[in-house]
Amino acid sequence: MSEKVRLGGMALPNGVLVHGPRYWACAARTPDGLLHVASGEKPVRSVDVESPLLRAPSRIAEVLALFPVIHRELPEARLPFQQARVLAAMGGAVVAGRLLRLSRMSALTQETLAAALALVPASLALRGTELAAYHGAEHITIGTYEHDVPRPRQHERCGSHLVGPLLAATVVGNALASSVAETERGRAAARAIAGVGALAVAGETLNWMLRNPDNPFSRMLAWPGNALQREFLTKEPTPKQLEVAQSALDECLRLETA
Repeated sequence: MSEKVRLGGMALPNGVLVHGPRYWACAARTPDGLLHVASGEKPVRSVDVESPLLRAPSRIAEVLALFPVIHRELPEARLPFQQARVLAAMGGAVVAGRLLRLSRMSALTQETLAAALALVPASLALRGTELAAYHGAEHITIGTYEHDVPRPRQHERCGSHLVGPLLAATVVGNALASSVAETERGRAAARAIAGVGALAVAGETLNWMLRNPDNPFSRMLAWPGNALQREFLTKEPTPKQLEVAQSALDECLRLETA
């Protein structure tokens, strides 16, 4: 593992993005069956960020900065937010969260329910779709490269493993933000700051989990991510979907190891 290029990935509705420390590659299949591949250098790189507070947010920013690049260089690729069902799921989660915060429940209860409800619509929107299959293809391809043996569609570094620590940190941070701010605008600003802090805490917790996979507390934190991957976020890909993921991985490695 120490000699391997550190890779990340993202599933698209019709393809897979694979990115390394400095380069990215994306492969997509069009309805007529043609496979298209594009690649290039990352416009934003998180590999040089060392601050624990900024590491996880910088990785999110790194991927978000790739979206317009992919849209320009590979117009055949469909991005996740271009799907109506995904947008509807995100909108439903936002509305549910606002309604909860208008209730008379305690701040801790509100934030706990809001954090849990945020997962439900997105998980249901992805279940059984091609996006879930390409997510499985991404995990299988990257995991097989990393371990040199065939791997399943669950991966230990999937973003879903942030769910456990992120939920806990978000609930605590938002509850504190709601209690210290007196106005709605102040509470919104405090929750935004708490959200960045929760993401940083979750990222560092995931790093600890990866270093200590056999620790009972680590396994407990990984349980929500494993369950989400198994039941909602991934499904077994077809050989053609695996071919798409492999094409993206091969092109990314070609650039990273040139």
